[in-house]
Amino acid sequence: MGRGRVELKRIENKINRQVTFSKRRNGLLKKAYELSVLCDAEVALIIFSSRGKLYEFGSAGTTKTLERYQHCCYNAQDSSSALSETQSWYQEMSKLKAKFEALQRTQRHLLGEDLGPLSVKELQQLEKQLECSLSQARQRKLDAEGSSSNSFRAMQQITWAAGTVVDEGAAAYHMQQHQQQPNHSAAMDCEPTLQIGYPHQFAAAEQAANNIPRSSAPGGENNFMLGWVLGAN
Repeated sequence: MGRGRVELKRIENKINRQVTFSKRRNGLLKKAYELSVLCDAEVALIIFSSRGKLYEFGSAGTTKTLERYQHCCYNAQDSSSALSETQSWYQEMSKLKAKFEALQRTQRHLLGEDLGPLSVKELQQLEKQLECSLSQARQRKLDAEGSSSNSFRAMQQITWAAGTVVDEGAAAYHMQQHQQQPNHSAAMDCEPTLQIGYPHQFAAAEQAANNIPRSSAPGGENNFMLGWVLGAN
């Protein structure tokens, strides 16, 4: 009779479990060796017993095989990460392209182009949008005009105030100059008078000259000149 099929479950008997572990461990190590030799494969086998004892086999060295395994796993992860990142960028680019096309289509509609495919509801929405934009533009225009007018008025007030200050300064300067003029200007403003005859000092001098004897001058000649002659000179 042949052996029956062994049920795969934990062996409760400790001795039987240890015996089974030893037999199957040796068989597994033998199979790993045969696989590496027959198929020229790089095989690494690591086994830990229930007590923590290590059993290993490596056709090219367990450490070298593990390093190769880690290198392959990391490269696979990097490739997977790069692929997923590329897909993400592609999806983002597709979304941006769709938004750009939608914006271009909306711009053409606002300019009155390509209105044929639009439905009545879409045309009504476009009309409301245009009316709202036009109202905002008019309001902004009124605000700008009011601001410009206020700025012009403020500039006029500043100019007027500066002109007033200049006029007051000029008036004060002219008044100061007028007060500093000499008093002879007032005498020049008097009315001219005409005097006939000699003044009293000239009359006294003429009388004294008449009383001088004519022979007092040398040679018996009188060198005295009359007052009217002096006045003529």
